[in-house]
Amino acid sequence: MAKPAGAHAPETFRHIALDDVTSTNTVCFEHARTGDPGKLWITGRRQLGGRGRRGRVWVSEPGNLYASLLLIDPAPQAELASLPLVVALALYRAIVAEMPYGEDRVAIKWPNDILVDRKKISGILIEAETLADGRSAVVIGCGVNIAHKPDNPLYPAISLSEAGVSTSPDTLFAHLMIELAGALDVWDRGEGVSEIVSQWKALVHGIGQPITVNLPDRSISGIFAGIDKDGLLALRLDSGDTMRIASGDVFFSRNDGSH
Repeated sequence: MAKPAGAHAPETFRHIALDDVTSTNTVCFEHARTGDPGKLWITGRRQLGGRGRRGRVWVSEPGNLYASLLLIDPAPQAELASLPLVVALALYRAIVAEMPYGEDRVAIKWPNDILVDRKKISGILIEAETLADGRSAVVIGCGVNIAHKPDNPLYPAISLSEAGVSTSPDTLFAHLMIELAGALDVWDRGEGVSEIVSQWKALVHGIGQPITVNLPDRSISGIFAGIDKDGLLALRLDSGDTMRIASGDVFFSRNDGSH
């Protein structure tokens, strides 16, 4: 487990644990709009309006982890593209901490999904808003399937209990709080992105394999060639050209066993 120190030491963060919430991301933004200085964790026992990327519904029954972190002006705007990699590293390590003999079963799927046995165990939703006073509020939402998983997911899903892991939302959150504090210190407002990318590449699933990337307006297939220094996916097309992609849903070919 990481041992963070410095600007993002765990003791510099605050934590509010709630019962039922609309969504932990929503609560974080509510705090931001009232002048909260940030470095605030919100956790909820259950979300009544949980959401994933592109407005998808996120299963939010009690027993899973629902946690969001509010950061204020965490980095220059140009550096925020690499923040999903930071969060993925932290969440990967938090999950591995509860699977000490199963690290080879855990991997990252670009940009920030965590896979257990090549099935999706978690979701990360990062949102930003410019506040009335000009500050930038960035909210990092993390959900982990501990006791439950979606019935009809876009991507094959699994829960930690199904994977044979016995843990609780509180225990997993304790790991996540420590690991994200450490990863944010390494990232250092974007100054340490090269180290983050290096660590991320060692854990990612599927580099060199054929993939399809679903974009809002089309799907593109090619070879997952890796990621660049800013964390963008490099997709090698049949033409030989390489396309850089900032956001999309990645699917692996069926013979990989991950589609």
